[in-house]
Amino acid sequence: MKTNLTQWLDWQSSLHPSKIELGLNRVRIVAERLNLLTPDFPIVIVAGTNGKGSSVTLLDAMLTANNMRVGRYTSPHLLRYNERICIAGTEASDAQICQAFTIIEEVRAKISLTFFEFATLAAMVLYQQNNIDIAVLEVGLGGRLDAVNIFDADVALITTIDIDHIDWLGDNRETIGLEKAGILRANKPAVCSDPNPPLSIIKHAKQLATKLHCIQRDFTYQKTEDGWTWQTDDEILIDLPKPNLYGDFQLQNAAGVLMVLNLLQLPIIPSGLTNAYIPGRFQVLPGAITRIFDVAHNPLGAKVLTATLQQYPCKGKTHIILGMLEKKDIAGFITIMQNSGTDWHIAPLNTPNTATTECLSDNLLATGNNNITTYLSITKAYNNVLSIAKDGDRILITGSFYTVAEVLSQI
Repeated sequence: MKTNLTQWLDWQSSLHPSKIELGLNRVRIVAERLNLLTPDFPIVIVAGTNGKGSSVTLLDAMLTANNMRVGRYTSPHLLRYNERICIAGTEASDAQICQAFTIIEEVRAKISLTFFEFATLAAMVLYQQNNIDIAVLEVGLGGRLDAVNIFDADVALITTIDIDHIDWLGDNRETIGLEKAGILRANKPAVCSDPNPPLSIIKHAKQLATKLHCIQRDFTYQKTEDGWTWQTDDEILIDLPKPNLYGDFQLQNAAGVLMVLNLLQLPIIPSGLTNAYIPGRFQVLPGAITRIFDVAHNPLGAKVLTATLQQYPCKGKTHIILGMLEKKDIAGFITIMQNSGTDWHIAPLNTPNTATTECLSDNLLATGNNNITTYLSITKAYNNVLSIAKDGDRILITGSFYTVAEVLSQI
């Protein structure tokens, strides 16, 4: 008998033989039993390697500015599971999620579902119950075989593509791009905010007769002194204020989101951008010692993070607290980040899949960084760095959602 959310989540984690099992058959059958596949609200599905979560959050903010009740589904969470399922700007409560799980369990019978599949179904159960106007769903892994893809996107958004999750998606951008393009639907519009999209996405869109709108081809954006502009190929030009975001990469994400709004035939209300808040994506806590939280965990994320750091120079030292998962491209990440920090503080993550400190240290030494301190945990690293950092220094916490979450949970 499961009486609270923690019990439900612990049980789900042990239910399925593997944590990840890509494929749509099992979860689609359960969704059919729940009558979830033909919702009475439109759906936007967002896939990509980097920028998915930011784009979903920005889109939620822009739709909310249009007085729409938005169902926002994201993963993974930073601090609370409830973050994954939001209804009209509010996280679903423990009671709501447990009720949705109970409904799923009543029809699941002997069909085994993964942790992520339970979450996806629960989100849609709650969106149907709460009379939302539109759902914005973030793909968990890939696209074609991800549980979110049992639903048909009225508009699909593909963000930047990079090499990640090689075991599941392939080891090159073309193969990975085709997996992401699995969210496209015949004769439905789509947006790609990757300035250099894999040809596999373009070809797949043509095969489906999907009208694909690409950044720098069908719509563009430009920074200005006071903000930025966004323009479509049919000469729609909008002047926008500077959003409440750090880094040019978020302007790229925002430009893709505005194209989605345009395809939904909704007005672009600038306050939606200025009100957007994206935790864990160059999240800055200012003070005598600036603290920056960024969940970058692959080479593309490292490039974006490095470029953003350069836009905000630091007078003192930059202490980098680093923890990563073992299957990530650790060498690629550290190679790009190698000149971004003066002092490196490394520790294992609180998960069995953590990279060892030996692995992190070896990769740092290979790039010529030898000012390295090793800790037993990310928390111990953070507490020590806080005690030694001086006014004017900054602390960057990065490498994984786990890294950022462990520190944020302390403060």
